[in-house]
Amino acid sequence: MRLTLALPLLLALAVPAPAHEVGAHEAGAWAGGSKAPAERSEVAVAMIDGRAYVVGDYNGATELLIYDPARDAWSKGAPFPHSVHHAMAAGFDGRIYVFGGYVNGWTASGQVYAYDPEADAWTARREMPTPRAAGGAAVVGGRIHVVGGSRSGRGNDPAHEVYDPAGDAWSRAAPLPTPRDHLAVQAIDGRIVAIGGRRDGDPAHNLSTTQVYDPTEDSWREAAPLPTARSGSASAVLGREVFVIGGESTTRTFGEVEAFDLQKDLWRCLARLPTPRHGFGAVTFEGRIYTLTGSPKPGGEKSATVEVLKP
Repeated sequence: MRLTLALPLLLALAVPAPAHEVGAHEAGAWAGGSKAPAERSEVAVAMIDGRAYVVGDYNGATELLIYDPARDAWSKGAPFPHSVHHAMAAGFDGRIYVFGGYVNGWTASGQVYAYDPEADAWTARREMPTPRAAGGAAVVGGRIHVVGGSRSGRGNDPAHEVYDPAGDAWSRAAPLPTPRDHLAVQAIDGRIVAIGGRRDGDPAHNLSTTQVYDPTEDSWREAAPLPTARSGSASAVLGREVFVIGGESTTRTFGEVEAFDLQKDLWRCLARLPTPRHGFGAVTFEGRIYTLTGSPKPGGEKSATVEVLKP
């Protein structure tokens, strides 16, 4: 009798775990931060020189919100040139670059602006070849890769275009294999990781797709899928992992926090986001991840929430 009971257990232990298995133990701890001076959602967030910049707003606000994580304090900068939401942003060489987004409702823009903190001023740069919103931007090798997103009308575009800030010039790269919007895009180990998102702007069609781009080969490959399919997440790189935080579906916002190890092709889960939300951003500073603003409900609500994860 004992042998009969033990045999299935031994067989179960002998079966290898899938590469994308999430560990049962949820690591990390969350703490609150100083609230933003204004509520925001569907923002673009990027960081340079120890400060995070929150650009755009679903409800039309244009004030630039600046967060200093070392002091847990906020300030404001020159307003963005026009109302925009679902833009894409990246920090590089002392400037914040903002790409596209939706303007005049749901018209996808190709406009590009650079913000100089020393001058507290925005400057127009060369427009994107493909106007888009709700994609992602990441820096590799002195270039900014703008990946995926939606055209006017919210239909997806697989465009992958590369911006050279020094030359104010664009080039094209291998298109995103799975077109989508509201995805997480981050650079790590000289590669670009595109995670999750949705089809044609519809959160009823969230994806778990993870794809990795190698700029040396100009090619994409499939990786272990995101354990919780979602869109509108915040994301950040800390150590050797890409963290995907929160997000939404048609019926709820997510508190899930899952981290992807590119080298191991492995996901793990961490402590849940205290205030589940979407349409927000995240930055890394001194071993912590700071999540800034966002909507606590599906759709167009907003908040001034700041929550900090120490993994």
